Amino acid sequence: MNEPVATVAGAESRESLTVERAAIDGALDEFCARFLGGMPPAVANAIRYSLLGEGKRLRPVLVLAAFEAAGGRGDATRLAAAVEVVHAYSLVHDDLPCMDDDDMRRGRPTVHKEFGVAAATAAGLAMVPLAVRCALYGAESLGLDDAHSRRIVSELMRASGGGGMIGGQLLDLEGEGRALTLAELERIHNAKTGALICAAVRLGGIAAGASEERIDALGVYGRAIGLAFQITDDVLDVTATTDVLGKTAGRDAVLQKSTYPALLGIEGARARARALVEEGCSALNAEGLLTSRLEHLARYVVARRN
Repeated sequence: MNEPVATVAGAESRESLTVERAAIDGALDEFCARFLGGMPPAVANAIRYSLLGEGKRLRPVLVLAAFEAAGGRGDATRLAAAVEVVHAYSLVHDDLPCMDDDDMRRGRPTVHKEFGVAAATAAGLAMVPLAVRCALYGAESLGLDDAHSRRIVSELMRASGGGGMIGGQLLDLEGEGRALTLAELERIHNAKTGALICAAVRLGGIAAGASEERIDALGVYGRAIGLAFQITDDVLDVTATTDVLGKTAGRDAVLQKSTYPALLGIEGARARARALVEEGCSALNAEGLLTSRLEHLARYVVARRN
């Protein structure tokens, strides 16, 4: 569900986010029209359902904000939307019965509930190479050379692979029913949630032709707000309702997951998230990259209600 951002941004920022989300949705619709032909109908329909459902579009919006902050020229919407393809794939598989076994996502039935487990599994797998095609298409539309295009794909796949999102998901599953330390919990979520958010911000810098120092600063910011995002998710799981979240509340307790509220308390978890936001913004400020949009997005991560 799209979350109002009045608590963290003014009218101009809200209008900008609305326009960007609409443009990202348009790019996702274009991907479906351009790249899903030839797939079995059940798989294509499941992918379309996953990609075109309502969402915050935080990761692609971060690509656009970082691209702008780093001085990028041109329209990076298609490149940004490629990151959403990876994120949507992760949600499809995250909800499967063999994973977190959830029935609701973004206010409607999960993909496997709507299309069946086999189609959902196949759709998730197909969305990985689809994301590569979309990223290359986005890089081409920006006029990037082969070296930058290869780096973009490498960055995206590294963040979503065994050393990033997928590996973090496995660690998360292995941690169910165990009392994890804070270090263990942060290792899981730096990979499961933080890696793709970090990659989204770095991709904006890479596409803009930023220096390595600036790309590294964007990475520090991305890692910090990625972890803050997960902490806020953990807090919302115990403080918000299913209707507000758009997904089933209380799942962490049902699955016996270690969480930040369990380790730090709700207020301690919120304080940790706020400290991470300050850390990330400070890294950008040191390189002259801290724009009002990136600061607003960082603060939105911890102020959101779903």
